[in-house]
Amino acid sequence: MVQSSAQDVDQYLAEAPEARREALTRLRALCREELTGFREVMAYGMPAYEREGPGTGEIAFADQKRYISFYLLRTDVRDAFADRLASHDMGKGCLRFRNPQKIDFVLVRDLLRATAATPGTPC
Repeated sequence: MVQSSAQDVDQYLAEAPEARREALTRLRALCREELTGFREVMAYGMPAYEREGPGTGEIAFADQKRYISFYLLRTDVRDAFADRLASHDMGKGCLRFRNPQKIDFVLVRDLLRATAATPGTPC
């Protein structure tokens, strides 16, 4: 995993490779738009979104060496979207997008909305 030493998400995005910066910026915008009641933090060297209160990340994203990762840390949301996630490169808790131009932002928005809709326990 590529970890950043950026102090905040603005710095993280500024340091991202130019070829991926637009996609990462769009992921951030979606997170900020859909995750009301969450705060944006840097955790483990990547942007993360924590529900106000317990302070446990439920969503994160990162620029990796060969792809952009979108971390979906709620198993209940992953289970609810299993059919739609099946055609994607999915690890235990992250979607991997090897081509920034082919990120399924509609799916990402739906995952964010489902995460925000109900509290749950991150894995």
